[in-house]
Amino acid sequence: MENYTVCHCKKVTYADIETALVTETHFENVEKAFEDVQKITHCSTGCGGCHGKILDIISQIMMNK
Repeated sequence: MENYTVCHCKKVTYADIETALVTETHFENVEKAFEDVQKITHCSTGCGGCHGKILDIISQIMMNK
């Protein structure tokens, strides 16, 4: 399993994002999935520098499901 810190402000890892996405039953909208992940992990609520990385990770995970 791939794991590394994505959001350093909130200490959110790749695995945290992947776990948050487990609750998603359908993947139609990356931005909506981002909002859900953000509510669970609080990622990208500090400096916001990880926003693009998180969207990329969500897209990657969604494509693999």
